[in-house]
Amino acid sequence: MEPKLSELLAVFFAAGKPLTAAELARGLGEEETAVLRRVQRLARELESGACGVALEEVAGGWRLIVHPGQVELVQRVLKPRPPRLSAAALEVLAIVAYHQPITRPEIEAMRGKNSDAVLEGLQERGLVEVVGEKPVVGRPRLYGTTQKFLEVFGLASLAELPPLEEGPRLLLRD
Repeated sequence: MEPKLSELLAVFFAAGKPLTAAELARGLGEEETAVLRRVQRLARELESGACGVALEEVAGGWRLIVHPGQVELVQRVLKPRPPRLSAAALEVLAIVAYHQPITRPEIEAMRGKNSDAVLEGLQERGLVEVVGEKPVVGRPRLYGTTQKFLEVFGLASLAELPPLEEGPRLLLRD
């Protein structure tokens, strides 16, 4: 691997979070287009799995992940436990993801249940945040998903959510 690519690999390894082309360019003192070309070259080099890692485009940037060919081995050794979300939390998260920005009363109308505690839990986990206020009487808060939501679910953007008819079956009431 060429020295410039190994430097970039070291940065991704140390970051522990997705990095954007702008962040990389600023830190490396290079133009974004040059950094982007180098990121793409690094991604191609890592595709074979020879290093055991790969680059994944997610949440508007890139992050280092375990190469898909090594996942089973890593799981056997580390026995990772994925974050647990209750059925109610997944339901509210799906409603927010597909209908954002959305107010708590709108979420509750779709679910037919109170969602205060579930929304609070999703906010504490950093998956949902207040993104504004609806310009109506009472100015209810509008909720939307976060960058962490994209990271956790491996999405580059919300456009990658599956179409609703193929995605999670929501218990929506019209």
